[in-house]
Amino acid sequence: MDEQRQPIIIRRRKGKKHKHHGGSWKIALADFMTALMALFLVMWILSMSSEEQRQSISEYFKTPLAVALAGGDKNSASTSPVKGGGDDPVHQKGEQARIDMRQHTRPSDVRRHFADLQQRIQQAVQADPLLKDLQSQLRFDITREGLRIMMLDTESRPMFELGSDVIASYMERLLKTMAPLLNDIPNQITISGHTDSLPYAGGESGYSNWELSTDRAHASRKALLEGGFSSDQLLLVMGAADRIPLENAAPDDPRNRRITLVVHTFESASFIREQGFFPREYSESELNLLPEALSTLTQ
Repeated sequence: MDEQRQPIIIRRRKGKKHKHHGGSWKIALADFMTALMALFLVMWILSMSSEEQRQSISEYFKTPLAVALAGGDKNSASTSPVKGGGDDPVHQKGEQARIDMRQHTRPSDVRRHFADLQQRIQQAVQADPLLKDLQSQLRFDITREGLRIMMLDTESRPMFELGSDVIASYMERLLKTMAPLLNDIPNQITISGHTDSLPYAGGESGYSNWELSTDRAHASRKALLEGGFSSDQLLLVMGAADRIPLENAAPDDPRNRRITLVVHTFESASFIREQGFFPREYSESELNLLPEALSTLTQ
C-alpha cells in the first residue's frame, strides 16, 4: 500500500529580480541643472552690468569667428564656413561686406589695435637720435574717435617758423618716420592745424590764424606723402585757428600751436563721410556725452 503511494512534489517559485536600468536619467538631470544654473548666472550678470557693457558683450558675440581670427581687417575674412566663401573684396559689394565685418570688430580689439600703433610710433621715435628729444612734445590719446596724435610746439623747439607754414626739419623728419607706420593700417586719418590766440596785425580780414592753421595742416600732409603715406587714407585736412585750445591751457600758450592726427575707427570715419560731420578735439567731459549726441544725429 505504501509502495503504491505517489511521492509528493512541492514546487516553490523563486521571485524574479528586476534588472538594473542604469543612471542615464541622473546624467540628464545633472545637465539640466547645470544649464539652469548657467542661465541664472547670465541673467544675474546682465542685471548687474551697465548698458555700455551689455553693448560690448553683444558686439563680442556678433563678431564672426573668421573675422576675429583674422584681426577684422583681412581681405579673405568671410562669415561663410566654406573655405574660400564670401564675396570677392575686389568688387564693390565685396568691399562693402568687408567694411561691415570690420565694424563688428570687438571694442577691446580696436583699443589693442591703436595701442599697438602708438607703441610702434614711440619706439620709432626713441630709436632715432634726431627725434628722441621730441618725445615730450608728442601726446597720444585713445578716444571714441580713434587714436589721437598731437605734436605740440614749445618756445625752445617750434614745429614751424613763427607765423609761417615753413616746417622745421625735425618736424618733417617726424612725420616721414610716422608715414610708413600709418600706411601699415587700413584706417583713415584726419589732419588738423591749430594756433595760439596771438593775432596777425591785419586782423582776420587778411591772412590770419585761420589760413595759417590750414596751411600748416597741408604742409604736414605733404611731409607725410613724401614719407610714403597713401593719400587714399586721408579723410580730411582742416585748420581750426585758435578756436580749440588745449584743455587747461591759456589761449596764448605755445602748446596750442600744434598739429593733430586722428587715426579714425571705421565707424567714426564712416560717420564723417555719411553725415558730413567734421571732427574736432574733445575734452574728457565732452567725450562722455559724445555717444548720445551721435545717436541723436543719426536718428
